[in-house]
Amino acid sequence: MENFVLILLAITIGYGINRLNIFSKDAPAILNQFVIYISLPSMILLQIPKLTFSMDTLIPIIIAWLVMFISAILVLISSKIFSFSKEITGSLMLVAILTNSSFMGIPILNAYMGESALPYVLVYDQLGTFIALAIYGTFIASYYSSKSQITFKVITLKVLTFPPFISLVAALFLMGVEFNPIISKVLGSFSSTIVPMALVAVGLQLQFKLPREDIKPFSVALGIKLIIAPIIAIALCKLFGWDNQASIVSIMEAGMAPMITAGAIASMAGLAPRLSSAIVGYGILISFITTGILFKLIN
Repeated sequence: MENFVLILLAITIGYGINRLNIFSKDAPAILNQFVIYISLPSMILLQIPKLTFSMDTLIPIIIAWLVMFISAILVLISSKIFSFSKEITGSLMLVAILTNSSFMGIPILNAYMGESALPYVLVYDQLGTFIALAIYGTFIASYYSSKSQITFKVITLKVLTFPPFISLVAALFLMGVEFNPIISKVLGSFSSTIVPMALVAVGLQLQFKLPREDIKPFSVALGIKLIIAPIIAIALCKLFGWDNQASIVSIMEAGMAPMITAGAIASMAGLAPRLSSAIVGYGILISFITTGILFKLIN
């Protein structure tokens, strides 16, 4: 229960600070950078070595990519049916596809399933969502916006120099290694900052403006992201006969809120910025209900 109180309180604090203009406008970026450069790499180095290579390790990766692929097809079909503009289609191809697998996934799944679920959360995030963000996300932003000039070299460099990815590579070589207690405590202290830091940053970035003309694409995006995506994940797990902790984590991750970074990329690329922010903001709040229902259904 205390984990959910922390989640809601941290988001509320961030939103309140934003409304009162207490922090600078750069505060969300600074907090996110701390999480990306320090907190998340520490958690990866602490948790990934605890994994052992097995089919369970591959489940989150397979589910992540198949869910994103099928969801992207559904977004394209919906955009054609409803005659969405190129900008709105590009926005939905980002915020309705990329899941908030770390900033929301880590605290929520830690609350529901405990620390034992975190290695699978990190595999889903780093080998699924993050690589998709770096490659797919930059491609979509480039394709749907004339503002972006993205090359294969830029994408590759971005992936290879991303601190959590570097930590993941190092952690994979350390699988099975037992750290000195002092190192474990230091990594644990840094990794424990990910939840409050990330969620306050979420609160600082929440936007709730939604004009009437945005209701249709807004509904399509959250319908696919919060309802259809986890159903796809459940169907895939049933199809392959997966019924374990890795599969439960994968289903829950598929049903997480839209990724904040995806909304930021959409806004920076000029892809319906107001709509993108609203989908992310409302999606985070609605996901507290939908993930709760989802967890009860699959358990």
